[in-house]
Amino acid sequence: MNREFTAERPDQAYVGDITYIATKEGWLYLAVLIDLYSRSVVGWSMAEHMRASLVTDALRMACFKRRLPVGLMVHSDRGSQYASNLFTSLLKEKGYLQSMSRLGDCWDNAPAESFFGTLKTELIGDLVFSSHEQAKQSIFEYIEVFYNRQRKHSTIGYMTPEQCDLAFSASA
Repeated sequence: MNREFTAERPDQAYVGDITYIATKEGWLYLAVLIDLYSRSVVGWSMAEHMRASLVTDALRMACFKRRLPVGLMVHSDRGSQYASNLFTSLLKEKGYLQSMSRLGDCWDNAPAESFFGTLKTELIGDLVFSSHEQAKQSIFEYIEVFYNRQRKHSTIGYMTPEQCDLAFSASA
């Protein structure tokens, strides 16, 4: 993607990544897919493992929630989950294109890194969740209730991701 983190329309290009969330029961892993047009988190998955199914579940959620076109660009880092046969086979089956960051260069996936920074600043801070379930519920509410529907983004003209998607639909 050459750090071109914009799109001309929804569902043209996504970025994906995984982060770790601390709980008193151990780590919880969160995988997200973010639409570069609206900055909406269109797919996400949480699990107590970092197997390839974590990222394929996030992609399957995006497929379920939206009508994704053949040719969708899905960009990620070079993590083993994104390079796995399970993930690459799903991309191929759906007709999506894969793009990967240069080795060890976090700036090549800046929108996903930015989302995780925002999540950890606004929701988590110094908090350690008491359980995986508490973390899952809080993160679900943050993404689906606050981030996608209420949080304004300077990148998209101080609209929410939902407003950005609706504005595109109204103009199409």
